[in-house]
Amino acid sequence: MSLASETEEAARAYADWQHSVAGVLAKSRRIDAAELGPEPQKLLETVTYDGVTIAPLYSPRDERPEQPLPGTFPYVRGADATRDVNAGWLVSARFGEGAEAADVNRSVLDSLENGVSALWLAVGGADLPVRSLETALDGVLLDLAPLTLDAGTDAPLAARALFALLDARAAAGDGVTDRTAVRVDLGAAPLTSAFAGTADVELGDAVTLATESAARSESVRAIAVDGTAFHDAGASDAEELGASIAAGLEYLRVLTASGLTIGQALGQLGFRFSATDDQFQTIAKFRAARLVWARIAQVCGASDFGGAPQHAVTSAAMMAQRDPWVNMLRTTLAAFGAGVGGADAVTVLPFDSALPAGALGVSKTFAARIARNTQLLLLEESHLGRVLDPAAGSWYVEDLTQQVAAKAWEFFQQIEAAGGYLAALDAGLIGERIASTRAQRDSDIAHRKTTVTGVNEFPNLGEAPLPAGAADTGRVARYAAAFEVLRDRSDAYLAANGARPTVFLAPLGPVAEHNVRTTFSANLLASGGIEALNPGPLAVGDGSIAAAAKDSGAGIAVICGTDKRYAAEATAAAEELRAAGIGTVLLAGPEKVVADADGAARPDGFVTARIDAVSVLSGLLDTIESPSDSSGDTGSKK
Repeated sequence: MSLASETEEAARAYADWQHSVAGVLAKSRRIDAAELGPEPQKLLETVTYDGVTIAPLYSPRDERPEQPLPGTFPYVRGADATRDVNAGWLVSARFGEGAEAADVNRSVLDSLENGVSALWLAVGGADLPVRSLETALDGVLLDLAPLTLDAGTDAPLAARALFALLDARAAAGDGVTDRTAVRVDLGAAPLTSAFAGTADVELGDAVTLATESAARSESVRAIAVDGTAFHDAGASDAEELGASIAAGLEYLRVLTASGLTIGQALGQLGFRFSATDDQFQTIAKFRAARLVWARIAQVCGASDFGGAPQHAVTSAAMMAQRDPWVNMLRTTLAAFGAGVGGADAVTVLPFDSALPAGALGVSKTFAARIARNTQLLLLEESHLGRVLDPAAGSWYVEDLTQQVAAKAWEFFQQIEAAGGYLAALDAGLIGERIASTRAQRDSDIAHRKTTVTGVNEFPNLGEAPLPAGAADTGRVARYAAAFEVLRDRSDAYLAANGARPTVFLAPLGPVAEHNVRTTFSANLLASGGIEALNPGPLAVGDGSIAAAAKDSGAGIAVICGTDKRYAAEATAAAEELRAAGIGTVLLAGPEKVVADADGAARPDGFVTARIDAVSVLSGLLDTIESPSDSSGDTGSKK
């Protein structure tokens, strides 16, 4: 078949699909298909927080030029053309947090024997003492297991202790013939730490470390451009990338001004990005990150040095405290996306990392083992590392990669126009932009447009209460936080009263009629820690509504049924509930079904799929906690 014939065939197939889409949409909306216009598929498009449009279907019409092979500028397909496909990416794990050196050493060696291939070591402060670095790394072959330090303000001390250890090993004859095989990242991150508000070395100290590192015979990078600082604050993918490359360029300017060549300066930087459970966004994000940084290197005249290493860390923001076992699924998707997207090393956070230590009743070693084995299953059972850039050629992924890169570059240019990273940071440009995205995401989660499984959808109201104050999120803008505050209030109510807060459901008509809305209402209430009391089908006029309402002991009721039944019975049901002592009456459905009702016959609020659930549930808890006050906002008026 000729190319022209293939193109015509693809166009016909796409037109047939559009016709099918129009038919389905028209049927569901009960309108004529012609009313949907010539491009009905646009109704199925979604738009990301970066303003990138995701189409419902990709076809040859979306094809983009093929990217160069891995190891070739602009490194979209990976910076390393010779990565061992039998090993895949590096399985990284974090050690040293609040631990003794001997314990760290045992944990490190055990992990290396069981699949970990890269170490991320917290040093200084309340973590592993710098003076104990040699003990913690005893028996660790750093030419086989790359090391990344996280030492904060102690980075210079940790670096010199590590350099002394490397020199001592070399002098003693450690058997490493190629010193460049020893790979170390010192982890100094003053610019991104300045955004996060965390303690770190001064920029001048980071430059000194970079100068010393560039002179080493080992492969040492001094500086980490830690994009997770932006992600944890609520940044979108392109905002995380744009701010990161702006910080990276700021480092390059300072490093070259100190005397390093551009190639040496580029060699002192590594990047750390967050990986989320949106697998395709994550794949595209890591590919786009390499593309935009390669462009920076090209503009600096050093294209060959533009393939900076990437360290992926599963998102701390996506981790939930409630039903935390779901976090295992989230981190699996995130690790998949980062690995397929070409990250050089991946760290999976333990599934209980958002909880206070010991809150879930599982050991730290169990959580760490699950995190490690998540990656090992992807690598050794699914063999994901055996192909470099397996997403290459996907119309969807290639298009998404280019769009994310373009949005990241656009944000980077805005930062540059404001005078560069430091100037934009001081002016609040970066923080304000990210705060706006965070607010939009929080609103989507509150309205349940964005699902957080186990939190705002499918919550497990029967799980054990958490310790008081567990929902304190610190500097991480966790997606589930607002709902977790509500669940904490429910836990406190349970502790004080011996039972959860309750709301009475008043199902009208047979189960087939009210089941959809009783299920919806119960799920919604449970996301705020409120138990729904469902007595089964009730009927207006026979006394069953009043009797069941009084037996429930609840002060709030939700009428559930079909719009058709509401038209005939909702107002009477509301009056019966009020006569039974119910102080607040809500209706699961739109206001229009009882538009003419007033007085006692009119519900106090209307519970629909797109209400601000956090606000409504908070109002219900206010009413339950203070039953004499029923003036709170307990439902949408729309």
